[in-house]
Amino acid sequence: MIKKYFFPAFTLAVVVLMFFGCSKKNKELELALDSISAEEFAKNVAVLSSDEFEGRGPSSSGEEKTVNFLKGEFQEIGLKPGNGESYFQEVPVVEITADPSAKLRVKKGKKSTLFSYGNEFMAWTSRFVEESSLADSEMVFVGYGIKAPEYNWNDYEGIDVRGKTVVMLVNDPGFATEEPELFNGRAMTYYGRWTYKFEEAARQGAEGALIIHETEPAAYPWEVVKNSWSGPNFSLDSEDNNMSCCAVEGWLPIEVSRKIFEIAGKDLDELKSSATKHGFKAVPLGLKASITLKNKIEKKKSRNVIALLPGSNRSDEYIFYMAHWDHFGIDPTLEGDQIFNGAMDNATGTAALIELARSFMKIKSPPPSRSIVFLAVTGEEQGLLGSQYYATHRIFPLSKTVAAINMDAMNIFGRMKDITIIGYGNSELDDYVEAVAAEQGRVVRPDPTPERGSFFRSDHFSFAKQGVPALYTGSGIDHVEYGEEWTRAKMDKYLAENYHKPSDEYDPNWDLSGAIEDLKLLFKVGYKLSMESIFPKWKEGSGFKR
Repeated sequence: MIKKYFFPAFTLAVVVLMFFGCSKKNKELELALDSISAEEFAKNVAVLSSDEFEGRGPSSSGEEKTVNFLKGEFQEIGLKPGNGESYFQEVPVVEITADPSAKLRVKKGKKSTLFSYGNEFMAWTSRFVEESSLADSEMVFVGYGIKAPEYNWNDYEGIDVRGKTVVMLVNDPGFATEEPELFNGRAMTYYGRWTYKFEEAARQGAEGALIIHETEPAAYPWEVVKNSWSGPNFSLDSEDNNMSCCAVEGWLPIEVSRKIFEIAGKDLDELKSSATKHGFKAVPLGLKASITLKNKIEKKKSRNVIALLPGSNRSDEYIFYMAHWDHFGIDPTLEGDQIFNGAMDNATGTAALIELARSFMKIKSPPPSRSIVFLAVTGEEQGLLGSQYYATHRIFPLSKTVAAINMDAMNIFGRMKDITIIGYGNSELDDYVEAVAAEQGRVVRPDPTPERGSFFRSDHFSFAKQGVPALYTGSGIDHVEYGEEWTRAKMDKYLAENYHKPSDEYDPNWDLSGAIEDLKLLFKVGYKLSMESIFPKWKEGSGFKR
């Protein structure tokens, strides 16, 4: 079996290396690569993350400035509109803003305990209703809230949770035990994502769904939860007004969760341990939850921005470069700085899209054979809404979509000896990256923090779910001068202090040399794909191959 699959992969790697070796003789390609400019890149990051753009919130005046800025840049570069005569794809969304005065009441017998919105719980509804509530809803601990036949795992087996409120752990059982044969060990599967857990709870008929937050398995601190789900939340518009979702979804901090389990007379740590074992049975807590969410509902429109460089020969086949332009806008309830500028996340990726588009327009001989699509999507921070909408309302045929290359939070720390592939091992796109990285004197490494589930958290995932091979690279972690420990410390500091906070602002002292090197790599990967006739495939063993 090893020999059966080794030869084709080896052959592809050799072909890719041969192409890139020959490409060095292409003077226009080299000029295009040299034109990728740290100065222009930095200028656009600074513009997009400026206070003038008001945090780039969907369906806001900040969106209006952002999408028209992108349209203007693509027009000036010379790209054609990507949606007929328009550079925009309208995305119907619903804005839901919950009244933050809501309280969560947990009752045991006649005794009630109240918890405050924001610091002690975060809750919302995805239903398009002005009021959504739980009234004395029985609370049940359902472990990790997973039903996964391929792992012989069902946390809902033997219990009916219809009309009840399920309480569950974030991530997978394998994260807690680090057993490589339990799910995917520390590497998160889709079953570990909060999106899946809410979806499964709704399929099981639960009225409420609450996830216990812990910083390490969630991959971000409580403040990120608080900032991400307070204020206006967006969903894609739907015919059933999202009534198939749970009435109330939310998070509980670990400290509050411990208190709730103590009220129930249960030991949370013991239950967490039992939840990692096959055969776990859900545990009724003997508690009742009540909450009323009063909501302001507005149906709105947001926009994806899409531009096209038509191919010279195979123009009906498409390679996508993509990035999300949105962030969290303005939160007037905050003291001090109220603007979520989103400089690293994701003004850097959006500026990278512009920079790549400008460079591709410089290649005239030979120009890309396949068409190149530049897609800036909305609503990533709200749950990949813009990319999900495009992937299910496609402008270009799915069967003719070669690959999706995603850019989200580019490198601001300088040049690295390595480059990370998030979701390494899934598709043959890995081979293209390895070939270019070798030219740059770099190595490819898998995601160093697979427990964070990053492959499921950015817009390429919407394409992958539709079967399109998708590439999402990280910056690498082995700094050419300071090494791994230094880089990890820098990344951890950003995550703790700036991620999804107003402090994510452009800093002219950033070292963007690594981002430019990464952009040159992604440029060459896309150009190589554009000059081929083959379609990269999912690799054996990838869950997306199905």
